[in-house]
Amino acid sequence: MVFRNVIVCHMVPGSEGIVGDVFGYYDKTTRPQDLGVIGRILLSHEDLYIHVIERDQDPKVSGQTRGLPAFQKIAEAIAPYVTPYPSYWKNPSDSVAKEFYRWVPDGEASVETTLIVIIGRIKPGAEPDVARIFAESDAGSLPVQLGITGRWLYSIDDVYVHLLEQDASIAEAARENHDKKPAFAKIMADLSPFISPYNPEAWRGPAREFYRWRADS
Repeated sequence: MVFRNVIVCHMVPGSEGIVGDVFGYYDKTTRPQDLGVIGRILLSHEDLYIHVIERDQDPKVSGQTRGLPAFQKIAEAIAPYVTPYPSYWKNPSDSVAKEFYRWVPDGEASVETTLIVIIGRIKPGAEPDVARIFAESDAGSLPVQLGITGRWLYSIDDVYVHLLEQDASIAEAARENHDKKPAFAKIMADLSPFISPYNPEAWRGPAREFYRWRADS
């Protein structure tokens, strides 16, 4: 089982290559896996930087670590491009989004999956309502119809992060056809009072991955 933390910051648009190269260097020259980190994915969306850290142990049990021995050097290198998002930011842990809902089907997924990261804005305090809406939907047949093998919802300040794990073989077809399913239309309508596009003037789809690292097996 993979455990994930999600970090959300502001990022200077167009700096993905620079930031990705910094992590690429330290992921190759240090051993993040010695701290329990088995993978990371960096994504961008509008002016946002999303950093998904994957671990082989639950950080709530094993304790939080920065993920790389060279954390301070990385922070200094990306500081001109990556800055805190929350208005209440005081230390690095304030950039970690709070998980407020997760769903995975019973048993281990036996298919190859792909991870999609959806970004939006969430109404302050709406996490329980959003969690309830997804719990009701995930108890039905829609996840199976769309090949969904896991869902994790996070929030930080007014940002909503939706990690969607999906059967890779049907992911593209499912995305093209999901809006034709009444159950999908219902969940979107139910969410509309609480979730809105990050930038209403420019819908850009899921966050764009620009860097990925996996520990050697």
